[in-house]
Amino acid sequence: MIKKHYYSWTDIERMCVSIVNQMYKDNWRPDYIVGLTRGGNVPATIISNMTGIRCEALKVSLRDDESESESNCWMAEDAYDGKNVLIIDDINDTGATFNWIIDDWQAGCFPNDVAGWKSAWGQNVRFATLTDNLASEFKGQCAYTCHEINKAEEDVWLVYPWENVGEY
Repeated sequence: MIKKHYYSWTDIERMCVSIVNQMYKDNWRPDYIVGLTRGGNVPATIISNMTGIRCEALKVSLRDDESESESNCWMAEDAYDGKNVLIIDDINDTGATFNWIIDDWQAGCFPNDVAGWKSAWGQNVRFATLTDNLASEFKGQCAYTCHEINKAEEDVWLVYPWENVGEY
């Protein structure tokens, strides 16, 4: 039987406060926050409300149907042009979602400037997650995270409050 870890709304609020505090400690402020549909929209909205920073959404759906993922070159162009963008999801599980964004943005916007993109990732574009799986294959780095797990050592199913609503 798989172990489950349930987060409460209070846990989520504390985690969002922690991400905001980590950004302020780094003296880094995004021009806007990008919440990944579905799990990243809630923390993105909470952090946006806490900070007054504009919030956008990006649909990256690799688990269900990759063909429905959005390629938002305008966000990539903003990042490439020096705007600070915070991309947030509830969990960095396998790394596939964040890796897809890196690959998509680099391929769709100034694909021949590898050096430019290397300086954008981690500087202008930062990734945040409520929970970071240390066994993830994310080729970047989560700049801001609150809870670490290692699914290679212990398989655990995380249940966020917006997922714990029952079946219809």
